[in-house]
Amino acid sequence: MLTIYGVYRSRASRNYWLAGELGLPFVSVPIVQARRIDDPQAADAPINTQSPEFLAVNPTGLIPCIDDGGFVMTESLAINLYLARKHGGPLAGQTVTEEAEMLQWTMWAATEVEPHAVKIILALDTRASETEQGRLAIRAAAKALKKCFRRFDQHLAATGHVVGDRFTVADLNVAEVFRYAMSQPELFDAAPNVKAWLDACQSRPAFKAMMATRLTELE
Repeated sequence: MLTIYGVYRSRASRNYWLAGELGLPFVSVPIVQARRIDDPQAADAPINTQSPEFLAVNPTGLIPCIDDGGFVMTESLAINLYLARKHGGPLAGQTVTEEAEMLQWTMWAATEVEPHAVKIILALDTRASETEQGRLAIRAAAKALKKCFRRFDQHLAATGHVVGDRFTVADLNVAEVFRYAMSQPELFDAAPNVKAWLDACQSRPAFKAMMATRLTELE
């Protein structure tokens, strides 16, 4: 049985979405980020990334991580590549070349897009966006993302997908990174292929189911 550690309101969302796409049964252990708790060490604190019982599973104290029948793995995007490879089907690479392309675009999203996109989402989450410094940080991040959006828009023009001509784990991985920039509509308006692609990814039933559960964590 697959166990996913992490709340849906975290990068674990990527793994919950993929599990839904693959139809995998799993156990969810909702580990909360310690930064969201006033005193993560308090006796009545929910289990979180500083809790000894979680650190025994993942000493880095980061979510998500998985335990797949005794195999413990961290890093959300890598976890998805592993699960897709293990379970196969159309979401996985059908050739060595496709697997290489999936790895390439996943790494591109993680190294070129996410560092800037995360600055935007964190400014909004922490309400730093209400300050002049925060607004300047968001504008700088959005400006840095323009080049990424242009490149990706050109790539999607061929098939509308990241790899091949179908939805794969690469689409899911990259879509979850681009989601962090959704508060900046001007980026998507200038990249219509990216906008249409992300809309299609987020129209999938497994994504909607994941987001519905994610929203319950805010209640």
